[in-house]
Amino acid sequence: MALFFIIFLTVYTAVNSYVFIRGWQVISSYPILKPVYAVLFIIIAYGYVIAKVLYKYLSPLAYDIILGVGAIWFAFLAYFILSLLFIDIIRLLNSWFHFFPSVITNNYESAKRITAIIVIALVGLIVFLGNLNKRNIEIRNLEITIPKGDSKLDELNIVMASDIHLSPIDGERLLVRIVDKINSLNPDIILLAGDIVDDKAEVLDERGIGEAFRKLKSKYGVYSINGNHEFINEVESCVRYAEKFGIKFLRDNYTMIDNGFYLIGREDSSMPQFIGKQRKSLEEIVKNIPVNYPKILLDHTPFKLEQAQQNNIDLQLSGHTHHGQIWPANLITKMIYEISWGYKKKGNTHYYVSSGAGTWGPPVRTGSSSEIVNIKVKFK
Repeated sequence: MALFFIIFLTVYTAVNSYVFIRGWQVISSYPILKPVYAVLFIIIAYGYVIAKVLYKYLSPLAYDIILGVGAIWFAFLAYFILSLLFIDIIRLLNSWFHFFPSVITNNYESAKRITAIIVIALVGLIVFLGNLNKRNIEIRNLEITIPKGDSKLDELNIVMASDIHLSPIDGERLLVRIVDKINSLNPDIILLAGDIVDDKAEVLDERGIGEAFRKLKSKYGVYSINGNHEFINEVESCVRYAEKFGIKFLRDNYTMIDNGFYLIGREDSSMPQFIGKQRKSLEEIVKNIPVNYPKILLDHTPFKLEQAQQNNIDLQLSGHTHHGQIWPANLITKMIYEISWGYKKKGNTHYYVSSGAGTWGPPVRTGSSSEIVNIKVKFK
């Protein structure tokens, strides 16, 4: 785990240094601005890390501001990097073919400043539009048929949400919108596919974030599993935090719902990195489940999808990918995951991987949309 953070901070520092140096070059003619620029850049670029490390020593207001500024910087950083790389490619091509007009070559300092203003304005617009897009939580509808077997149910209305990522950045406002949309679908059961939190339980409790969970209404209740962010933020305290709002956790375990189907929940595959223990294999979890009942699986990270198929799971629900969240990361998640987002059927097993109802880090979506998934199941 320590190695992961060392690698992350090394890469993060390198890309920030690239942006910092380019900005430094733009203000080279204004020495009075340099110390202010340097201090502000460091605070903004490392705000998220500073807030997370010093959360016990910061007032709630200071923590929320520093965390929020640091989080939104991630989105700005992504598009500053893309913009600067594009500019550098153009400059390289110009060094070979000399196509810049004289208005640029004869006024290089002025051209730098104008380019910087254009880039900042363009990136700011992209981030702003990405924030607006993130606020629009769409309802995805899916209808599937599952073998009835010995189930007494003929149909089931599932509402599934993943990756809510509750933190002071969006806080209770986000959760209220999510809860209202879920309740509007009149679910029989509500399934949360991990990453409910994006901060420590004590931080969320201190701000009263999570109270809206109490308003969730469904026939069979609310069930969840742990995602990687529950483990990042001390899993046991996160589970206690969510359980006090009436959320039931399945941790490498299963439960029978109304003699109709078995609901199975796995711990996240990141579990060994954080607590040094292996999660149970799916085969071990389901070995005592009667074969002639429908089985629905919650597994946060959609790796090794064949395991569900091999263990006769009828429906697997996952999240984690955010479908990239920030373009062009969605192109990368498509290469990493067999299903980066959406529905697929393999053999007799149905899969749905959600892009998530919330966002990690910056409250911005440019590569995907926020969603809640309404799955109508018919048992035949």
